Amino acid sequence: MKRNIVLIGMSGAGKSTVGVLLAKALGAGFVDTDIVLQQKTGKTLSGIIETEGTDAFLRTEEAVICSLNESGSVIATGGSAVYSPEAMASLKGNGTAVYLKVPFDELKGRLKNIASRGIVMAPGSDLYDVFSEREPLYERYCDVCADCSGADVEQCVARVIDALGEYGFFDV
Repeated sequence: MKRNIVLIGMSGAGKSTVGVLLAKALGAGFVDTDIVLQQKTGKTLSGIIETEGTDAFLRTEEAVICSLNESGSVIATGGSAVYSPEAMASLKGNGTAVYLKVPFDELKGRLKNIASRGIVMAPGSDLYDVFSEREPLYERYCDVCADCSGADVEQCVARVIDALGEYGFFDV
């Protein structure tokens, strides 16, 4: 596997959890861009947003993503990565973007404390507003959509592998 698999989707969709298991199943490396971002800044995601604001967070996230030089890895992105065309172009330059699609009601049930997760939200917005704003971006940037509604982690990993197979990812 030379191309990366890039997982995109909302917070709570399971990108990090699914990503680790997917990487294990495929014998690939694993990178979580949120963790790389935290390591480079020495702050939590919510800490960056609180102290520096969402614009600075998004600029830093974009710089971190554009600096990655991965090959044959599963990359779990932050939910806000799709706000940056540059970041997405960088990820898709050597990657296949997989949208982990989960319906809003299911996401809402998974996300208990959105403040601590570091979700980029405009002032006055709620989780549904963010979902409604981002869903078309996930659809635009994905090469493959894996429907993870009602699925546990192992089922979601299997659905991603099946979707990638149907896409021809493993035929290279």
